[in-house]
Amino acid sequence: MADLVLFGDILTMDDDLPRAAAVAVRDGRILAVGSDADIAPHIAPHTQIHDVGTACIVPGFVEAHGHPLNEAVMLGEPVVDIRPVTVPDSAGVLAAIAQAVADAGPDGAILNGWDPLLQKGLDEPTLAWMDEQSPDAPLVVLHNSGHAAYFNSSAATVAGITRDTPDPEGARFGRDAAGNLDGVAYEMAAVLAVAGPLVAAAAARYPELIAAECARMNAVGVTTVSEMAFDPAMRAPLAEAVAAGVLTTRLRLYETSGPARESDVEPGDGDELVRQIGIKIWADGSPWIGNIALSFPYLDTPATRALGMACSHGHANYTEEQIFDISTPYFAKGWQIACHAHGDEAITTVLDAWEKMLAAYPRSDHRLRLEHVGAMRPDQFRRAADLGVTVSLFVDHLYYWGDVLVDDLFGSDHGGHWAAAGSALAAGHRISFHNDGPVTPTNPLRNIADAVTRRSRGGKILAPDERIPVEAALRAQTVDAAWQLFGDDTIGVIRPGAHADLVVLSENPLDVDPVALADIKVKATVFDGDVVHGGLH
Repeated sequence: MADLVLFGDILTMDDDLPRAAAVAVRDGRILAVGSDADIAPHIAPHTQIHDVGTACIVPGFVEAHGHPLNEAVMLGEPVVDIRPVTVPDSAGVLAAIAQAVADAGPDGAILNGWDPLLQKGLDEPTLAWMDEQSPDAPLVVLHNSGHAAYFNSSAATVAGITRDTPDPEGARFGRDAAGNLDGVAYEMAAVLAVAGPLVAAAAARYPELIAAECARMNAVGVTTVSEMAFDPAMRAPLAEAVAAGVLTTRLRLYETSGPARESDVEPGDGDELVRQIGIKIWADGSPWIGNIALSFPYLDTPATRALGMACSHGHANYTEEQIFDISTPYFAKGWQIACHAHGDEAITTVLDAWEKMLAAYPRSDHRLRLEHVGAMRPDQFRRAADLGVTVSLFVDHLYYWGDVLVDDLFGSDHGGHWAAAGSALAAGHRISFHNDGPVTPTNPLRNIADAVTRRSRGGKILAPDERIPVEAALRAQTVDAAWQLFGDDTIGVIRPGAHADLVVLSENPLDVDPVALADIKVKATVFDGDVVHGGLH
């Protein structure tokens, strides 16, 4: 018999029964779905029964490309949050840096969220400027994209980084003409080398930080999230968090590729709560710092000139041969691979490499993934679909950076067609959306609104022909996102046998004006049959 029964307007995301009026739950799984009459036989005296009234029940949202294990640290002490969503202007950023240095004292300060494209008036930090802000103690300021970090001389000393330190694979430390460090680290491996010592103490509080991160996820209806930069060193702290019982989201782990081209576990290691399923590669970087590989140039504007990327085509982190050499050993061992690729040239490079890899190691259902795909073209979506390569789009770029994409960086053609979800669907893809936290706050309903309206914060509509229907956008945050994680049989869907991960929304997304989609409230989140956010009353 059922432990819990909910009555209401239910969008199941199950093609066999798209709409229902009731759902029954037992032992953390969906027992039955259907009409009131279908559920009645499963009700016993001990069953908790709730009618959600005019609210709408959907599957727990799936964040197919997140960084919760890292975001837990980035949004907790000692890191100071200066993201544009928190500190919108340059004056606030500079004041926050001064305050953080004063508060941290000799231990050093670390701040996350520097973004001169949105926080107008910020100059590119130099080593001399960073040393001036904190002459004696370490200071690290992370770019909001996560693809660069600015550091002072003291931070370099603490991290053991000198002019003779070799660049990590796929990353680099900026240097001047004489070969000296210039105070910038580019890409994940270099950023972590600089920032690591200043956040090392957070490991002692990891269960607490993970609990806070799960609460943030549950508050917006997320019950499954991938960690797209998993470091095996996280395994022990994560196990401690699991043992403490604080995980209220399912985690799917993608380990960062390494020089050894192997993991210390087998594909699929783990259980229904935490499972390692893939490997992550970065083919290029961020459009906001100019290191994405493009077939077209950045515009020549005050913004691009200030950031040193006017008329540039950017660049990739790897060649086609290197992508092949990194991907193939993992793929041959059965791993799914997800590759960050924003620029259209980077996407071509990855598809070329993977086409050769698939010829050498055919696999019928590999679900190789391209991540973000900001500048991906319609022909590239079609080619990827033909190869069985799936795509996850960072559609929230349209809301936060939509005006910047068109006016400052790329113009109405290339910038307007950024994150072209319509073209992806037309090519036959099952797509997902994501927030890449902490770059933008995790918010599936905002992503759905972004894809349906393509409206920026400033009210600009970007390439209306790339808009998609609400139902398709819902699938991109539920069952299709789960499919990319090899989990659509048990997550992202409401059907018998699936996990009882549910969200109660204030309104049915199919019934509201598209411009109001982001205003829908998460009234309750149910994880594994238990209410973990809000209430069912």
